[in-house]
Amino acid sequence: MAVPLAEAMRPRTLDEVVGQRHLLGPGRPLRAAIDGRRPHSMILWGPPGVGKTTLARLLAQQFDCRFVAISAVLSGVKEIREAVETARAERAGVEAARTGDGVESGEGAGRHGPRGTIVFVDEVHRFNKAQQDAFLPHVESGLFTFVGATTENPSFEVNNALLSRAAVYVLKRLEEAELRELLSRACAGHLNGLALDEEATRLLVDSADGDARRLLNNLELAATAHGAFDRAGVSLGAAQLAQVLAERVRQFDKGGDAFYDQISALHKTVRGSHPNAALYWLVRMLDGGADPRYLARRIVRMAVEDVGLADPRALRVALDATEVYERLGSPEGELALAQAVIYLACAAKSNAAYTAYNAARAFVGQDASRAVPLHLRNAPTRLMKGLGYGREYRYAQDEADGYAAGERYMPEGMDEPDWYRPAARGLEGRIAEKLAWLRQLDEQARAVAGGTGRDARAPAGD
Repeated sequence: MAVPLAEAMRPRTLDEVVGQRHLLGPGRPLRAAIDGRRPHSMILWGPPGVGKTTLARLLAQQFDCRFVAISAVLSGVKEIREAVETARAERAGVEAARTGDGVESGEGAGRHGPRGTIVFVDEVHRFNKAQQDAFLPHVESGLFTFVGATTENPSFEVNNALLSRAAVYVLKRLEEAELRELLSRACAGHLNGLALDEEATRLLVDSADGDARRLLNNLELAATAHGAFDRAGVSLGAAQLAQVLAERVRQFDKGGDAFYDQISALHKTVRGSHPNAALYWLVRMLDGGADPRYLARRIVRMAVEDVGLADPRALRVALDATEVYERLGSPEGELALAQAVIYLACAAKSNAAYTAYNAARAFVGQDASRAVPLHLRNAPTRLMKGLGYGREYRYAQDEADGYAAGERYMPEGMDEPDWYRPAARGLEGRIAEKLAWLRQLDEQARAVAGGTGRDARAPAGD
């Protein structure tokens, strides 16, 4: 069988690697380790098709190490044990060669053979805690160098003990110029000089979405369909490519890093009052397969957290959009979600209520259980009334301006905190003005009560 184009294009040296200049460029951390010939355990974290496996193989080549590959999808403890035994045999061979007891040829033979072992674990996040722990003693002892590859955030998916013993290198999606370079190499070196016009090139680059493997697989599919492997001088345009390319699938992993990065971007663009950007991220998530009900819950959260009382209508808009989606489903209901996102992005913003709530929670969480003042207690029975429950309570509706000026509502010995600080935007600006006026009434009432020696809580005439 013919070797797949993506495999035939796999770099044989570090100089052939396309992309990842932030790691492999002069003076960069991984390049410095390679140039210094100092292998170390590491986690390669990045999206599919950016060269994690290729880089691991090249590291083994550069460090003159035996390469043992394990797929966490297909392997278990048995394969881990086999890798450990291979590393032990390799070490024994190297030590024998150094002492002159071994034959300096073949496997494990000093200068002309491998000088150690790299154990590469693809999709390392698929291993459970016990399986990951199985590597720890051998990584610590230096029996082998551990290299793990993952598309998931290692902070959440890799055990802390293993993570603390490995450097984490983040690989990035390939840029357009890098994908174009791969296309040029493939057409010239493997496809008999296949010619792609600009529209076809852009279609292939767009369909790859930063994934080199997808780019080459799509190119191979199109080249095979039009006989480019068998004859020279073939040219392809966008119309011919569109006949064989599958529908483009953008990078989106439900529940993974791309998911949480995009919902974070949606929330922050709404908070930043950029409706077009907010709409873009909403549609990106819907296009990637995010559950619209999840997005609806997050939109309601944005209305409460970031718009708040600056525009109380925002919460109603968000709740109405959620109800519309529940009734209509997809795709009609998604328009309501889009409308809510646009409204929230354009609305006045205030997180004063959110901040006040968090401050109150923090205070109560560390404070003692203070008693409810007697005048605020409910008194449904004669006994409770006899104990003073509800006595001297002032019914605000019966007082001037519907406000009991000077009344105290906090527990005894506790000053009223300043948790809620209304913003000067939207409706909350008017709320701030009203609260300031009420505080003035309190100060005036307490000043009068202080001058007469009477408790400001007691109604006039008592």
